[in-house]
Amino acid sequence: MAGSIEPTYVIAGGVLLLLLAIGISYNRFVTQRNLIESSWSNIDTELRRRYDLIPNLVETVKAYAAHEQAVLHQVTVARTGAVRATGSPADQARAETPLVAALRQLMAVAENYPQLKASTHFLALQNQLTHTEDRIQAARRFYNSNVQGYNRRIGSIPSNLIAAIFGFKLAEYFEIEPAMRPVMEAAPQVKY
Repeated sequence: MAGSIEPTYVIAGGVLLLLLAIGISYNRFVTQRNLIESSWSNIDTELRRRYDLIPNLVETVKAYAAHEQAVLHQVTVARTGAVRATGSPADQARAETPLVAALRQLMAVAENYPQLKASTHFLALQNQLTHTEDRIQAARRFYNSNVQGYNRRIGSIPSNLIAAIFGFKLAEYFEIEPAMRPVMEAAPQVKY
């Protein structure tokens, strides 16, 4: 009789361990998904900060470079498109691409106006935009790192079984170019 009870305990223990492993894996997926959502929120916050800086930047450039209306209009239209973008990270990245290009063009135009480049208001806005771009890129790297870990678990055995059973889907990466690139000093030339 003792021999027949022991296999029952072993089977019950095995089932219990399996259920515990499934529960732990499920909870880890939920935690990772929440971390991705939280890190996306950080990106969104920094993008909103950039959107808020752009009208002031456009007005400042307009005061010094009034005949650059096409560039100023392009920035305004691209900003509006980016602000209105909703949906997946890929959708947001597609909306950000024209804005990044327009901001780069605006900064290139600013190079042609020494008085604008000397304006303390413009320099302060440019500095804030540069810092915001750095923060966007840092938030993007953090988000993409979380997506990578989550997606790796979805593709790995045995957690891919848990993902399939409970409907966990691959998350999208967020890839955009920075609008402001840091000015790099040229490497010193050494001649002998």
